[in-house]
Amino acid sequence: MRRALALARRALGRAAPNPAVGCVIVSAEGRVVGRGWTAPGGRPHAETMALANAGALAKGATAYVTLEPCAHYGLTSPCAEALAKAGVRRLVGAATDPDPRVNGRGFALLRAGGVDVSVGVLGEEAVALNRGFFLRITKDRPLVTLKMAQSRDGKTIPVHGSKRWITNEDSRRFAHLLRAKHDAILVGIGTVLADDPLLTCRLPGLENRSPVRVILDRQLRTPEFAKVVETAWHVPTLILTAVEAGDHLRTHGAEVLKLPPNAQGRLPLSRVLQALALRGHTRLLVEGGATTISEFLREGFADELEIFTARTDLGDSAQGHLPELAAALISGRYEEIGLRCFGTDMLETYRLRA
Repeated sequence: MRRALALARRALGRAAPNPAVGCVIVSAEGRVVGRGWTAPGGRPHAETMALANAGALAKGATAYVTLEPCAHYGLTSPCAEALAKAGVRRLVGAATDPDPRVNGRGFALLRAGGVDVSVGVLGEEAVALNRGFFLRITKDRPLVTLKMAQSRDGKTIPVHGSKRWITNEDSRRFAHLLRAKHDAILVGIGTVLADDPLLTCRLPGLENRSPVRVILDRQLRTPEFAKVVETAWHVPTLILTAVEAGDHLRTHGAEVLKLPPNAQGRLPLSRVLQALALRGHTRLLVEGGATTISEFLREGFADELEIFTARTDLGDSAQGHLPELAAALISGRYEEIGLRCFGTDMLETYRLRA
């Protein structure tokens, strides 16, 4: 099952709207004869790939799957049915699929086909891996990861007018890997106007794994010459706004979506996240500035935190202090699940407590 989970992680950021699933098929003699993981866009499924890999050797074998095989007919027949027809003797599943079309039906279909089914092996790890998919099904929103870089004295914006990086090159490479593991990345209009970011994954070999770029732009101030607009034909860009306009941006390939504002004229994050979930997004990386990060923390829409801290002080003239972050960590709402170093930089990873 650990091998299957490792395979499933390969699909993170690419499987949406489907979950990232891994499957390993082991013969009666204990030899791995098939393996697979969810393909980009969600199909083919992991089980389909593993069965094709195993061929006739699937008969009498044991299949280890990180999520319950599907039980409904869509573009293909159910994976549960395919496993039974292939002659798989036993299936070991990690977690039940919360999708109402499945939710136990896949395991039931396998048992009805004479397959011995065991459920719950490394279940917590499997649920954590696909937490974004679970949230989209049960809460109508994707998993939200806040990524931020700060100095040792807690500032996120260097001296006004300075283009210096806060973190080192190794940290920035890992930040690009985070982009590759999410299917959408979000910033506010302030970041677009101040930094003109590209928001793509530029790691060698992973350039095709750039997430959909989402811009929160209530008054539609995104300029036509912004990098996210100029490259929108190559990397999808979605601009969320509260006004009726945007044809000048659409001509460049950007998509503009109007959402109803709240009484204060702002875009409610609940509606933003619901709109992304309806589009199939399961994993959202927020790289916005202090304003956007603080808003997600205040409204309780931060599931994971990736906090890079550089061993340098920016001083009193720097900006971007995040009191909401300090309050969230002090409150105990988050548990630290990872700590690693990139040279002199430190990365702390936190997860919202269940």
